[in-house]
Amino acid sequence: MDYLKVSFAFGEIEEYQKDLLIADLAEIDFETFDDTDNGFDAFVQKDSFEEEKLQAVLAQHNELATRYEVEEIVTENWNKEWESNFSPLIISDNCYVRATFHEAQPQYQFEIVIDPKMSFGTGHHQTTTMMMQYILETNFEGTDVLDMGAGTAILGILAAKRGAKNIVAIDYDEVCYESAIENAKLNEVHNLVSLHGSKEVIPQQKFDVILANINRNILLDQIESYASVLKNGGYIFFSGFYETPDLEMIQSHCEKFGLQYQNHKKIDNWVAAKFMKTEN
Repeated sequence: MDYLKVSFAFGEIEEYQKDLLIADLAEIDFETFDDTDNGFDAFVQKDSFEEEKLQAVLAQHNELATRYEVEEIVTENWNKEWESNFSPLIISDNCYVRATFHEAQPQYQFEIVIDPKMSFGTGHHQTTTMMMQYILETNFEGTDVLDMGAGTAILGILAAKRGAKNIVAIDYDEVCYESAIENAKLNEVHNLVSLHGSKEVIPQQKFDVILANINRNILLDQIESYASVLKNGGYIFFSGFYETPDLEMIQSHCEKFGLQYQNHKKIDNWVAAKFMKTEN
């Protein structure tokens, strides 16, 4: 599956303006965003890209005087692309995320090796970072975990290293499905099952913890499915959306299905939130 890299450049831009533009780009299927000196790069699957939709979004932000260039990133060039941008990452002082070409750092309690292979989720994005922080703060010993929109399976892998008993990782993208299998092997995680699909392939079993780092609209569509397989007293962690207005929308929808808001984290207006299943 080929991707396009759209490089955006701006003159003067406030952080909140960039966040609003990114949120609108996510609505038209852009998947990940990397800051650059003059703006940011955004990646989208080639088959999902429609330049008319992009121009319509930019017209809503015409005060930014945005310039952009589109570049095709074919599969064989993807590793070169992410290798040039992928530096090792430390989460909460005790988790080290690296690629296969970085040196191991055994002084960290948890080390995760990730080879994206055109799937997203290296821990560098704010949403992934916050989800990993939540995992590091939570007792996963002996738990059954569902990882939705798993990407590279970095969250499921960390849950396994934190003591999870069984992990089911689900992604609709076939490349992500295969990447999850490969990354589990890289990290010697043998209790992670990768499934290809969306909410329709969620196993009809009960989970102690659900991890869902996707986007607002998909979460709103799938919350009912998550609630149906989450144990009473179990936790669900959401990310992939903004504080305003998304968090209030997510919280309101969760209440319909017995998911009680606990708290949330915020980095650059991106949010991760914790909910608990109560009897209803």
